[in-house]
Amino acid sequence: MSEKKASKFDFETFLRKTFKTPLDWLANRLLKLGITPNHITLFGLVGNIGAAILIALDHLQWGGLVAALMAPLDAVDGAMARLRGNPSLFGAFFDSVIDRYDELILLGALIYHFYKQADLTGVALTFLAAMGSVLVSYTRARAEGLGLDAKTGILTRIERAIILIIGLLFAKPIYSVGIIAILANITAIQRICQVWQQSKAE
Repeated sequence: MSEKKASKFDFETFLRKTFKTPLDWLANRLLKLGITPNHITLFGLVGNIGAAILIALDHLQWGGLVAALMAPLDAVDGAMARLRGNPSLFGAFFDSVIDRYDELILLGALIYHFYKQADLTGVALTFLAAMGSVLVSYTRARAEGLGLDAKTGILTRIERAIILIIGLLFAKPIYSVGIIAILANITAIQRICQVWQQSKAE
């Protein structure tokens, strides 16, 4: 929910529009039960901690399945906030912070998994994937703090989540972290270049 592309085709926006009707239906039901968007955000965090534990115990496919079930909650809490009509600043901030925790918890579990397998390549690639993922988010947040735009890039959070989950479901996470390690860092560099171009115009 927190990262969007500035390109003509925005994959995250496409998904939200495609699944808007079922998302709104579910969001309405949850709101009527007295559940808040922050509750859903926290539930997703707990679920991803469970997925990370499964990954750390080498149950990669089960971990991937749990992570896949948690992934849509990021859209659900956003739909709930929109339907409430009074999205709070803290809610947006909280959702973005928990998104980072969700991603890094899963990658941290994979580092532990690869370490147990004495797979140093896996450890290194997962670290680079985590580094790139953080920098993709940080470059946008820092740019926006300076009044600039940094939404460009080929690999935002939703694509990273899909790639990681697919690798886990097929018990081949080394490929997923390899792809993320390369493309996330390229995305961070793209955003740095975008900010540099804007700063020159200033």
